[in-house]
Amino acid sequence: MATQVTVCGSTLRVLMFPFLAHGHITPFLNVAKKLADRGFLIYLCSTPVNLKSIINKIPEKYSESIQLVELHLPELPELPPHYHTTNGLPLHLNHILHKALKMSKPNFAKILQNLKPDLVIYDILQQWTEDVVNEQNIPAVKFLTFGAAVISYFSHLIRKPGVKFPFPAIYLRKIEQVKVSEMMAKSAKDKQPDDVNPFADGKAQTMLINTTRTIESKYIDILSELNSWKVFPVGPPVQDPITSDVDEVELIDWLGTKDENSTVFISFGSEYFLSKEDMEEIAFGLELSNVNFIWVARFPKGEEKNLEDTLPKGFLERIGDRGRVLDKFAPQSRILNHPSTGGFISHCGWNSVMESIDFGVPIIAMPIHLDQPMNARLVVELGVAVEIVRDDDGKIHRGEIAGTLKDVITGKTGENLRAKARDISKNLKSVKGEEMDVVTEELIRFCKNSTKLN
Repeated sequence: MATQVTVCGSTLRVLMFPFLAHGHITPFLNVAKKLADRGFLIYLCSTPVNLKSIINKIPEKYSESIQLVELHLPELPELPPHYHTTNGLPLHLNHILHKALKMSKPNFAKILQNLKPDLVIYDILQQWTEDVVNEQNIPAVKFLTFGAAVISYFSHLIRKPGVKFPFPAIYLRKIEQVKVSEMMAKSAKDKQPDDVNPFADGKAQTMLINTTRTIESKYIDILSELNSWKVFPVGPPVQDPITSDVDEVELIDWLGTKDENSTVFISFGSEYFLSKEDMEEIAFGLELSNVNFIWVARFPKGEEKNLEDTLPKGFLERIGDRGRVLDKFAPQSRILNHPSTGGFISHCGWNSVMESIDFGVPIIAMPIHLDQPMNARLVVELGVAVEIVRDDDGKIHRGEIAGTLKDVITGKTGENLRAKARDISKNLKSVKGEEMDVVTEELIRFCKNSTKLN
């Protein structure tokens, strides 16, 4: 059992408050486990539907050191409790969820009053948290769940408009620039009076960031420089012991019948959904490539469809036993860690990027939204990925998908990518825990200084 961390003679209690997205809760849970391993008592706060989805990801050894705390959002007619998460949320309800979360301020304040934590670690997307913790004189630290490359790129855009970003490997293509401009314009239009831009104030602050210097050292440095932040990377994700879930046995057994590095895993995360046109191009690309695959093909809640109706006619019959198409989550860690897996078609959400690199699996990048194109450019720069590039109309093409898959699974390109990915994975394991040790020292120092000030 970890030695308990104390400040002024009592165990240091940390309340962690992620945004309501699976891609944000996962890195918060990773940090919670790392802090619990170092003697902290953790309260992880989110909505009941989100907590239900992660309870099985908390091993028994954390049953006392990581406690789940329910935050109840106000009831809105268009947003029932099962929609109190971005996981599978229909896109048109996204702004309603943000509104409901902000309306939960009083409930969050009560949680703080009851638990009286020594420190709050909160998501940078929830700037209003700062007002609540300040009112109760609780020290707080922001956590960036994105990578440093994308945050430094956008910080540079804000701080130095018109000046070229110093690292040319990170850029947006024209169609992506248009999307970002449209999104920023919409964000400005929807902005509420108390909305705060976390990158705008320029105040010196302590920031935790979900990355590691092994892959993003120069981007962490420029991020600190641009924003006057003290930025502390928390290191690679925690890989818990792999357990055998009954529902997964058949899939993993099937994967075990395939040759080493012969299978590609395809998943686009919990929030982004492919158009019917994209699904068809991927399906035909998989068929033409002749490689083995596991494809997680999901739909928003309330819009679930029959896979046979969505995929090209006869596709499932034609691919036979060389592929599995699932309309539910697959055990991503188990699949990426399996010797038969030789590549990962990914939207390049940051958690998937970090996990793939940690397991030494090369990425076939197919970014969809906001940060993902820059994450894709980063992994290409690192030499662990190739990108399937959309045309000027934003379309992907089956021929390029098939050719890229063949190169990665059976060609020399794949051998080079896997060698580089495994090399970086080995480097990550050689410095395991060092970055989090620095974070721990900083948080203890931060709490002690705040206690003296109060």
